[in-house]
Amino acid sequence: MRIIPQLLMVAALAAAAVPLAARFVPGSRPWLDGIGLLAPLVKAGLVPEAEAEGGQSGGQFGGAGGGGATPVVAVEPVPTVLRDLVTAIGSARGATSVVLSPEVSGRVLRIVAAAGDAVAAGDLILELDAEAAELAVERARLVLADAQATIDRLTRLTGSGATTALQTQEAELALRTAELALRAAERDLADHRLTAPVAGVVGLIGVQAGDLVSSSTVVTRIEDRSRLVIDFRVPERVAALVRPGNAVTASPVSQPGHEIAGQITAIDNRVDETSRTLRVQAEISNEDDALRAGMAFRMALEFTGAEYPAVDPLAIQWGGDGAFVWAVRAGKALRLPIRILQRNADAVLVEVALEPGDLVVTEGVQSLRPGAEVQVQPGPRS
Repeated sequence: MRIIPQLLMVAALAAAAVPLAARFVPGSRPWLDGIGLLAPLVKAGLVPEAEAEGGQSGGQFGGAGGGGATPVVAVEPVPTVLRDLVTAIGSARGATSVVLSPEVSGRVLRIVAAAGDAVAAGDLILELDAEAAELAVERARLVLADAQATIDRLTRLTGSGATTALQTQEAELALRTAELALRAAERDLADHRLTAPVAGVVGLIGVQAGDLVSSSTVVTRIEDRSRLVIDFRVPERVAALVRPGNAVTASPVSQPGHEIAGQITAIDNRVDETSRTLRVQAEISNEDDALRAGMAFRMALEFTGAEYPAVDPLAIQWGGDGAFVWAVRAGKALRLPIRILQRNADAVLVEVALEPGDLVVTEGVQSLRPGAEVQVQPGPRS
């Protein structure tokens, strides 16, 4: 029999709660009016008539329970250019980088340059022992002088008939052969001097005086780092947008916040099938010599597209069929599906079928229904 007192207590609490809700919770008045309780409460004096009329009108954002227009805050979307930011990590190298190895085998006689030296094209880096090559040059010069003397003697005897055409032809052939032999010997002698083929900075020297080296020995690397070339990869979705001359921003990974302007200089001719990326090269200036080849850079490319409406994030709603916004067209609410293109800090770029003059609702969306009349109110976002 305990259930009867409990039911009586619940009924008493409900009887007390309904007038309190009607009086102090304006949002409950349309519901009470719909079930026929609001009018008796007004007649009983539990809810003032003015408050009841206010409740039936829906309050500030109470909806259209009483048949009036629903107050909302709505603004006109701002056309904004779609920007696609692509970032990647790349490695830098000098604009010109050459690995030096001797052309011939030999023993290092002396090293002229040191690591870190700035050299010009043609500057001497090291010399090999060239005694044998010098002797070969001297020998070739003697042979050439003898061949020239033979030609001179035959020329003087030509008028006397003491020489034949065959002798003259053989002497000329010997002279040409001697000339070629001298040139080869001089070239071999020059190869014993290792010079810088390009201007740049000398790297670490990998040999020392007295070492026996060959054409496979790496002596050093000369790198022109007044400009750096950065290799990186971009996703294939932007392959058609990348062009030589596009602006890029390079930030050394070791120096966060330091940004350097550069531009695209070269693009590969195919997308890598494994990674689905496109290899790209960009160039940045390094006139102050603060950066080094081999450093890692965070690369950023920005691509601009068409204009799309930018709406307040509060305007984005979600339903069973995806995202949508409420629009105000000709004073009535209209539910429009959207496709989100880009999210920014204070706005969302969307693809939506808006017409000129349409407003997008940012506050009061909970009370809206398709086709409902709305009254646009001033708000902080209007």
